[in-house]
Amino acid sequence: MEYSEYRKHDGVALAERIRNGEMSAAEVLEAAIARAESVNGRINALTRTCYDEARERAGRELSGPLAGVPFLLKDLHQEHAGAASSAGSRALRDVHAPETAEVVRRWLDAGLVIFGRTNAPEFGAKPITEPLAFGPTRNPWELTRTPGGSSGGAAAAVAAGIVPLAGASDGGGSIRIPAACCGLFGLKPGRGLVPSGPERAENFHGASLDGVISRSVRDSAAALDTLIGHDPAGPYLAGAPERDFSEELNREPGALRIGFSAESALGAPHPHAVSALTDAAELLESLGHEVEEVPSPVDLEALTVDFLEAWSVKLASAMNEAIQRTGASETSFELDTRLLAAIGRTFSGPEYSAVLDRWHGHTRKLAEFHRQHDLLLTPSLAGPPVRIGELETPGLLQEAGKIALTLRLGPVLRASGVVDRVARANLRHVPYTQLANITGRPAMSVPLYWNPEGLPLGVQFVAPLGGEGLLFRLAAQLERERGWADHEPPL
Repeated sequence: MEYSEYRKHDGVALAERIRNGEMSAAEVLEAAIARAESVNGRINALTRTCYDEARERAGRELSGPLAGVPFLLKDLHQEHAGAASSAGSRALRDVHAPETAEVVRRWLDAGLVIFGRTNAPEFGAKPITEPLAFGPTRNPWELTRTPGGSSGGAAAAVAAGIVPLAGASDGGGSIRIPAACCGLFGLKPGRGLVPSGPERAENFHGASLDGVISRSVRDSAAALDTLIGHDPAGPYLAGAPERDFSEELNREPGALRIGFSAESALGAPHPHAVSALTDAAELLESLGHEVEEVPSPVDLEALTVDFLEAWSVKLASAMNEAIQRTGASETSFELDTRLLAAIGRTFSGPEYSAVLDRWHGHTRKLAEFHRQHDLLLTPSLAGPPVRIGELETPGLLQEAGKIALTLRLGPVLRASGVVDRVARANLRHVPYTQLANITGRPAMSVPLYWNPEGLPLGVQFVAPLGGEGLLFRLAAQLERERGWADHEPPL
């Protein structure tokens, strides 16, 4: 199969043609492998491949709604029993998963053919994908730019045409940020909708969930349909959607009340991000939606603090767990990981409990907003995708950080605010996505805008709890208007 034939089909179309006998899963897989071999040397999206196992699976009689569609897992939490799962870390590079993650089991039950894993920053801790373990992933739209993070490898692989959709996850924007950077569609489900087991009942207090990044809206809907459903080991029973998300795509969203804002606590957005937001608002108005500019529904500075403090504790926990599993030394981890983890270890139990209580305060504020508006619209990014290496910690700070870690000066690091400033410098480029994670609300990035240099910038919609169906209905409407799936990077 020629690449041009493979690329013009999304996952749903490939599955339909395989089911009808117009194509075989084996030939579709070979097209995906050929494309990976052709472009991965330039973008570094795949960190591992399992071609032989995939070929054996593609030769079987597969069943499920996405049977025979080539697929990639993210190298973070999406474990496949017996395969290496490194979380982007040198310390875990050769650690093999003892069991298969529930989301992976459900994707396999849907008939997907897994043939590799995609690059991610260490522990998913950055909005870029430049781990020391595997090197930087590059954006197919412009190889000097980042594809975002932490699902940067997944987004780069989809944008480059290796697969029509790929496994991703989102704990602070890690589906929506790379989707926006690469001109793709990405939806983060709401808290509790997707299982996190069996390794954990929920990840990051339910703020982090698995999903996919895709070219077409219907691929994301079909993939999410395969994931939802009661998990007996889960912490609570999530409400079932009214109908399959794939069915939502044939329904009109109706006239929606949409409030938009470009406010950020971390600096003014780039004019291109404002243009993307303005363009989206004008398009929505032309489609009959009621659109108005609104102030941010939450205290954005407080939200930034509450996210970074919780994230530092999570990172400390992830690093401690990795050390216990592998016996690795702390120096096996990246310096930025160790610095933020050192700060995380300084928080007491009561302090951390207070952070989580403040998360619930933000949730209540956003719920008040949703009483008046169906959706919140923001930029997905504060500007065009940053250049590779642009967010590297300055050399002098690296040296000072090494000394502080050697002397175990975590409290001093926290009090000085130096590491906090570096973390904020990272978030300054992506300040809009963490709100949906903290509040557990579903949100999506839609690729409606490319800047004058040809770089994509998405816009984000945040829905109330249980609003995934509404998001899919609107996304389908926008896709019919703009048809972004045919946009292909000049790779």
